[in-house]
Amino acid sequence: MNIRFCGAARCVTGSMFLLETETLNILIDCGLAQGEDEKKAGDSFPFSASMIDAVLLTHAHIDHSGRLPQLVKEGYQGTIYCTMATQELCSIMLLDSAHIQESEAEWKSRKNKRNGKPPVEPLYTQDDAYECMEHFEGVAYDQMLTLSEDVHVRFVDAGHLLGSASIEVFVKENDVTKKIVFSGDIGNLDQPIIRDPDYVETADIVVMESTYGDRLHEKNVMSLEERARLLAQITDRTFRRGGKLIIPSFAVGRTQEILYLYRIIIDHKMLDYTPQVFLDSPLAVRATAIFRGSIRGDYFDDEAMELVKKGLNPVDFPSLIKTQDVADSKALNERKEPCVIISSSGMCDAGRIKHHLKHNLWKSESTILFVGYQANGTLGRNIVDGARHVTIFGEQIDVKAEIASLPGLSGHADKDGLLKWLENITRKPEKVFIVHGDENVAPQFAQQLCQMGYNACAPELLDSYDLLAELPQQKEAVYVDRNSKILDSASQRLESEKKRLDHLIERFEFAISSADRKDEKRCIRLANALERLTSDFNDLCEKWNSDPD
Repeated sequence: MNIRFCGAARCVTGSMFLLETETLNILIDCGLAQGEDEKKAGDSFPFSASMIDAVLLTHAHIDHSGRLPQLVKEGYQGTIYCTMATQELCSIMLLDSAHIQESEAEWKSRKNKRNGKPPVEPLYTQDDAYECMEHFEGVAYDQMLTLSEDVHVRFVDAGHLLGSASIEVFVKENDVTKKIVFSGDIGNLDQPIIRDPDYVETADIVVMESTYGDRLHEKNVMSLEERARLLAQITDRTFRRGGKLIIPSFAVGRTQEILYLYRIIIDHKMLDYTPQVFLDSPLAVRATAIFRGSIRGDYFDDEAMELVKKGLNPVDFPSLIKTQDVADSKALNERKEPCVIISSSGMCDAGRIKHHLKHNLWKSESTILFVGYQANGTLGRNIVDGARHVTIFGEQIDVKAEIASLPGLSGHADKDGLLKWLENITRKPEKVFIVHGDENVAPQFAQQLCQMGYNACAPELLDSYDLLAELPQQKEAVYVDRNSKILDSASQRLESEKKRLDHLIERFEFAISSADRKDEKRCIRLANALERLTSDFNDLCEKWNSDPD
């Protein structure tokens, strides 16, 4: 009985754990590593896809499910077990992920062709995603599933996303039965729509996430009604200015929460009019249809079910209009009347939201409302941090709209929530493996558990453990100074970009000297490009008090 940590080991993303028993090789999650984690994990499996007998999937988020089409492409022939809601969400999310893989490969191939390099193959295609979905089998919460005579599985509500689960695996080997629990992403309490997590009461071995293992959420969090009232106030002052309320939102999860808040605003008559709300994201529209169809008590919380009992849908209302067609999306920017536009992506780096920002950021009557975390380096983060202008599709856009944020509940349990989940297991597990935390968080959280009397450790990527042998104690955590790491990396990048900057200026100087002054359009484009560049330089110089004189 062996476990190998093929992903999310001292990384936050790329969930992938291989459980090897006498009779079966079981893969728990098969997620894409994202951001810096991708460089560490790579895109090759540390095993043969054909050797896997079964896959258990905790939930649909891409960092848990995103490499399943690749697994099937490389020869996996077995079943992918998950909850029915997870299966439905994966049917759209994996196809969307495949589209992104194809688009990125196409862009890189065009770039390579110009440089005389070979084309790039996508990690997988949309055809691979369709083929992958043929392997899915949906199961109900708390249903005991038999994989073999010696291996049984049960899915327990994790309260993180519609259909998310912790997974209990019962393995009998050498007349010894061990219960191994994979936490998946543990949900926060009192999230809109979905139920709170169910707690596991017994476990011999635990593989547990630690995404927020070093922090606590704000304790004075707004209630659902208070959040709805704040959203109503933001909507009202925008509409009274005659502007549009633009909400960048993640297509699955956060978008449906915003729709739920508007449902409450309308039902409780928090405004003396009914706001027109446009959902302008094909993926979000499809995901919302799945939420609409999941009006079963095993997924929705009591408040959402109360609406269902009244014949109302928690994420739908008469003034909601869903736009799928590109022409309809473009028409929203020609619309003169105030309205709400919810569009993805949530961090503004791709998708239709960039077009809506381009048309509204410069309007003082409009509002851009952020409802989720904005990562460093994203367009959304630049706007939230107070950029006076940003570049979208090569055009410099002044930021004059109101920039607002809506406090919300994180989908992840914080440090206290994680401890509460673990402490609900009545007898301390024999072993606790800490995953889904970065190079600082995971080992530090494991150390804290050791101090509390747990036998815990934070595995490194590709570490393997015999689950019937004694678990080595967590070594003292070596703190990685992330701020120094970030600054050193940025400094190295600045140094490497200096030559390119000099070359760019030379190109501009040549373009100016050789420009046909009678070609009005070309001259205007060149002048605009120079204006954007010099304006960016000017802003940086003012910010850093940099004056060569």
